[in-house]
Amino acid sequence: MTATLRILPFLSWRRRPWRLVERNVLAYRRIWYIFLSGFAEPLLFLLSIGVGVGKLVGDLHVGGHLVEYRTFVAPGLLAIAAMNGSLLDTTFNFFVKMKYSHTYDGVLASPLTPRDVAVGEITWALLRGAAYSAAFLLTMLAFGDLRSWWSLLALPGAVLIGFGFAGVGLAATTFMRSFVDFDYVNMAMIPLFLFSATFFPLARYPAGLQAVIRFTPLYQGVVLERSFVIGDLHWTLLANAAYLVAMGVIGLRIASRRIGLLLQP
Repeated sequence: MTATLRILPFLSWRRRPWRLVERNVLAYRRIWYIFLSGFAEPLLFLLSIGVGVGKLVGDLHVGGHLVEYRTFVAPGLLAIAAMNGSLLDTTFNFFVKMKYSHTYDGVLASPLTPRDVAVGEITWALLRGAAYSAAFLLTMLAFGDLRSWWSLLALPGAVLIGFGFAGVGLAATTFMRSFVDFDYVNMAMIPLFLFSATFFPLARYPAGLQAVIRFTPLYQGVVLERSFVIGDLHWTLLANAAYLVAMGVIGLRIASRRIGLLLQP
């Protein structure tokens, strides 16, 4: 009996963030169509760049494997889908709910804590990013771009990418004062989109730029996804995964603290 009483608070803590996920599901149930762009965007990129431009580029050598350009690009687009799906909810949507809708004023009046808010919003962002990534993986399967059984790890890899960017996005948003500050988000995302070895092998960039790209967050995700899809696994992938985990954990801790400072008296 005593052991049961001790574990009840722990179980309650584990369930509380899911209340915020449930709230988001109910809020979006009538406007589900806004999620369609997240499914369509990577597919359009794959058709236009992977298939269209791929006819001009030809095959590429990746980790000892000769692959079509479409197969080279698709894992990078998968990483981008995971990033975009997670960032949308933890930046713009979170900012609106915090600054204008005052959603979290009511949430924090309940037993939920600032950490529960941060964990709940990150969990919701991961679910959204995972849905986009799963749909895109099915598209890659239809195109014949999954070259190895290791491709099964591509979806967990996408969730890991989402966790890293969701944590950082949520933490960064707590420092934003107006919509003007979202220009900084775009200023960070566009270079990541273009210069993370998504569309070109890293060796094609100048040596100095290669050194910078190796330390950028999206590059870590692109390397993971491309290695899983092609089946080119190596121990250095643990460092890429650790980078993304560190992003998410640090972002979660900062966001939890900042939400408490901003919204609690």
